[in-house]
Amino acid sequence: MANPDLAAKLQSRYRSVELAHQGDEDLGPLKLLPGVWKNGDSTRGRGWNMIALPFATEPGSRLNYRLLVNQFEETLQFTTVDKAVPNRGIERPNPASGDPTINTDQFVVTLDYQQSIAQLSAEDRPDSGLAGPADLAIHHEPGLFLHMTNLTTNNLNVARLGTVPHGDSLLGLGEASEIDGPPTIPVVDGLPEGATKDLNSGYLSPYKHYHDNPFNGVVTAPGFPGFDPVHPHLLLAAGIPNNVKKTTILPFNTALEDAGIVNIPFVVKQANAAVMDSIFWIMELDEPGIGGEPKLLMMYLQNVGLDFFPRFDGKPGLIRWPHVSINVMEKVAPPEEAAPYTVIPQV
Repeated sequence: MANPDLAAKLQSRYRSVELAHQGDEDLGPLKLLPGVWKNGDSTRGRGWNMIALPFATEPGSRLNYRLLVNQFEETLQFTTVDKAVPNRGIERPNPASGDPTINTDQFVVTLDYQQSIAQLSAEDRPDSGLAGPADLAIHHEPGLFLHMTNLTTNNLNVARLGTVPHGDSLLGLGEASEIDGPPTIPVVDGLPEGATKDLNSGYLSPYKHYHDNPFNGVVTAPGFPGFDPVHPHLLLAAGIPNNVKKTTILPFNTALEDAGIVNIPFVVKQANAAVMDSIFWIMELDEPGIGGEPKLLMMYLQNVGLDFFPRFDGKPGLIRWPHVSINVMEKVAPPEEAAPYTVIPQV
């Protein structure tokens, strides 16, 4: 929801760019984000990823794709806040009414982020030789989280702007909320849309392999269920702590209103990133964290739809392949201890 009191406060001051601080009420639903989030002591190896990619398979095979799975660790930093960002506008009444034109300015508070991810382990099927070694950099994304304090549409009060070195830029919108207790993780179907759903068909043999033999990465603990790309949400749902007092929910969807993804031509032609739906859950635990404040955990689930190869279910368009990433991180440091940027050296 909009925050008219905060909007009035921001309207009365000049714009400023400053170091962010946890708990700053000007950030609204983003107030717990400032600082450094990592796969720390209690969240080691909790990042998992699946993606189908075009790949020329052996002659006679109809696949022409490979399914890549990764286990990863991540650093996500929120360090700088830009307050009282004005979007200027006016409201023009019907000329017959005789009412005056008035200013209708929107005020935005933004929080920058930098995401860096390196894999712990990876493999693919068919084996391409391209999965890469441990410690390989697999993602880097600078961007902004936005809190629109007033003049929102359909209660969409948060946004995420991200840029990805593959040649993608995204805008996702959502409505932030807060609940008591832990979140409920939505079910995600990892199978492609527009192809068969029969796991026993030869076309889905990479998915069937990892469904029957879930990917363990570097985990050796007995009883670990592994990462199943057919049901990529399960490890996240199983990892919710039992002492969550409160959860802030930050959803971002590129299919809402005027949001979307723009990609360079090669990406559009080969494996178009068409839509993204992501949810961040910021959980306050009933145990001490940094500075005596409640310990904070961040869970997220992100599903990017990649469009490539003609559908064969009789509908127009291309098959949509889910590219799903999940992780659980903990707040490990305040913003002032963040590095200028995270370096992942060549391996």
